[in-house]
Amino acid sequence: MRISSATSLAAAAVLGLTLLAAPAGAVDGAGVEAASPWDSVHDALRSGMRDYNAGDKLAAVRALEYAAVQGDALARWKLGRMYAAGDGVPHDDLKAFEYFSKIVDNHADQASDAMAAGVVANAFVSLGAYFLEGIPGTYVRQNASRAHEMFFYAASWFGDADAQYNLARLYLDGNGVPIDARTAARWLNSAAEKGHVAAQAVLGHMLVAGDGVPRQRPLGLMWLTLARDASDPVRDAWIADLYDSAVAGASASDRQGALAYLERHLQTDR
Repeated sequence: MRISSATSLAAAAVLGLTLLAAPAGAVDGAGVEAASPWDSVHDALRSGMRDYNAGDKLAAVRALEYAAVQGDALARWKLGRMYAAGDGVPHDDLKAFEYFSKIVDNHADQASDAMAAGVVANAFVSLGAYFLEGIPGTYVRQNASRAHEMFFYAASWFGDADAQYNLARLYLDGNGVPIDARTAARWLNSAAEKGHVAAQAVLGHMLVAGDGVPRQRPLGLMWLTLARDASDPVRDAWIADLYDSAVAGASASDRQGALAYLERHLQTDR
C-alpha cells in the first residue's frame, strides 16, 4: 500500500479491517461451485452486469460472486451495493461491509487515476458511513475516529468528493475530531469545486453567514446558486431554504458580486 501518500492512521485503518473481517467463507462465494459457465473473471463480471441490467438479479449475483471470489474489485463493489440496498438480495449491511472491506484490504494503494479508483474510493466512503453508525447486532461498532480515517484516505489519496464532504461534516460537528470550521471549509471547497451539491450549499451558507470563516457574501451566494440550480427541489428542499434566506438578506452589491463570481466560475469550468 502507498501509505506515504496518506497518513499512518489511514494505514492502521486499512490494515485493521483484515482483523475485523468475518471468518473465511463468510462472503465472496458462499455456494459458488468450482466449475463455472464463465470463461474468465471478465466474462463473469460482464455476464453479471448484463443480467443485472436485464432484471435477472439472481443470475447476476451468481456471476458476480464468481468474479468476486477471484478478487475482482468491481464485482465486490456491486455486490456490496446490492446487499446495502437490498437490491435483488436480502438487505444485509454486514455482508455489504465485508465486501467493501475486501476491496479496501486489497486495493487501497490503487493508483488514483486508475480505472477502478472510483470503486475503491467509494468502498472507503461506504465503510466510513458504516463506522459512523455501527451495524447493530454485529461486530461493527460505532467508531467516529475510524470513520474519519476512512474518509480522510479517500479524500486525500483519491480526491473523492463524497469523502471530502463527509470529512468536512465531521469537522463541523466535532464528531471524532475537534470542531474546526476552517478545516471543514477547505474540504468543502475541494468537494464544491468538483460539483458536489451538498458541499456547495454548506460552504455557501458558511460564507454568507461568516460561520467559522470570514464572511464573503457574494462568493457564498455563488455557491448557493450553483447548489440550488443542481439540486432536486423535493429531496433537497433544505438547499432551496438556505438559498432563499441568503438572497433575502443580500444587498444589491452582494448580488452583483455573486453574478460576477458565477460568470467566472462557469467560464473556468468549461
